[in-house]
Amino acid sequence: MLKRLWIKIREALISVLPVAIIVLILYFTPFVNLTPNELLVFIVTTLLLILGIALFNLGSDLAMIPMGRSIGSGLIKRKNIGLLVAVFFLFGVFITIAEPDTAVLAELVRAVIDKTFLVIMIGVGLGLFLVVGLFKMVFKRPFSMIITFFYLMMFAFVALVLVNGDASFLPLSFDSGGVTTGLITVPFVMALGVGVSMTIGGRNAEENSFGLIAFSLVGPVLIVLLIGAFIKDPIPYELADYSIASNWGQNLLENLWRTAKESLLALVLIATCFFIINFAFLKIAKDKIIRIIIGIVYTFIGLVLFLTAINVGYLPIGNKLGMDLANQGSAFLIICGFIIGFAVVLAEPAVHVLNQQVEEITNGRISKLEMMMGLSIGIGLSVGLSMLRIAFDFSILYYIIPGYILALALSFFVPPIYTSIAFDSGAVASGPLSVCFILPLAIGACVVLQGEAKVMSDAFGIVAMVAMTPPITIQLLGFRSVMATKVRERLSLRRVLSADDKQIIKFR
Repeated sequence: MLKRLWIKIREALISVLPVAIIVLILYFTPFVNLTPNELLVFIVTTLLLILGIALFNLGSDLAMIPMGRSIGSGLIKRKNIGLLVAVFFLFGVFITIAEPDTAVLAELVRAVIDKTFLVIMIGVGLGLFLVVGLFKMVFKRPFSMIITFFYLMMFAFVALVLVNGDASFLPLSFDSGGVTTGLITVPFVMALGVGVSMTIGGRNAEENSFGLIAFSLVGPVLIVLLIGAFIKDPIPYELADYSIASNWGQNLLENLWRTAKESLLALVLIATCFFIINFAFLKIAKDKIIRIIIGIVYTFIGLVLFLTAINVGYLPIGNKLGMDLANQGSAFLIICGFIIGFAVVLAEPAVHVLNQQVEEITNGRISKLEMMMGLSIGIGLSVGLSMLRIAFDFSILYYIIPGYILALALSFFVPPIYTSIAFDSGAVASGPLSVCFILPLAIGACVVLQGEAKVMSDAFGIVAMVAMTPPITIQLLGFRSVMATKVRERLSLRRVLSADDKQIIKFR
């Protein structure tokens, strides 16, 4: 177990290190004005964050993934679609309550919308669309057609908000999808999908297992857009006090205690639901149950450390850096945004897994290096363009609508497996650092450049931009791979047809 924990610590260190190095470099430049006390808090909370992510990921391997796979494969064998629908929906709600990224987003907008209400509504959206994904797998429907339908529905809801509601609610709505697919949701939902699709079987079982994460992203967006359609008057954003006091140690302990109480409730809901299902239907062996319980404990400790590190260190430091970088001018802010976006995805462990997966599925036609560079440049551009939007104060729809139209259009020109992986990877790319560091940085920059009143409309939406890039990047790489294959086939056929008949030896 210690060996596995060390591997997870090393992965977490690699994930967090690029952002930590960027902050340390900026500390020794005249561009930012971090105090030694703030730097100390950042270093301490970075260590907590690394340990928290490591324990959380270890707990996910021991508990969340086996739970998801057992539920998916065990319940599908009973051929009770009503039971499956109820379980998928309930787990969608419960894992959203436990998801740390969702908690961070809800905390950032607590003055605009009730934190508990927002989390539950996002959970309802996730649960409903896990059910949509279930039907897609059970009835083996094409992913591209279904996802196109729901994105068109999303655009219709956007029009409803523009006509009847508060347009400043749009960026928060799009971010609500990106934050659901975080540390706890991705492994659990992926395992759920694999359990169902592999049990159903068929020629395209592997392809059928993809896409559930993409549906998880769409549902919360639609639900929050629907809420925004009923908000007539803009609700002013109130910037929280992100100053770091001299007695930050006491604040750290208070956050640990408060976060422990909230996290315990969330994980108890998931565990209780699973054990009831296991007692009634699954009957998993006792040694596996013990491993799952140990995994839940690791998950709990990791979740508490993660959220405490974010609240005490990363939210304040990210906000302060955003303000300081914005004070250096819009061009400097955009360049720094690109560098930070490039670095964050470069070190995201889930992205490395995704790159390996794509290389295997395409038989090396798309290499890991191509994937990594494509995603890094794409997400760097996403963050840079988000900073451009803050600087010039224009709607996120100028990015989102053309971006997803392009992504959906590409889905009709590449093999279905590329589309499923591409839309799933959008959720994978918007990892914890996107929500917990880049979003606070954008808020700080927006306060300086556009004022506190514009935070809802200009700063939010950056997580959605990060989630939008991979569906375009991966499908473009897939399209290039398909076209290259066709060109090679034509050249081979041409060489055969143009061969000199005299060189052919005939045997009698």
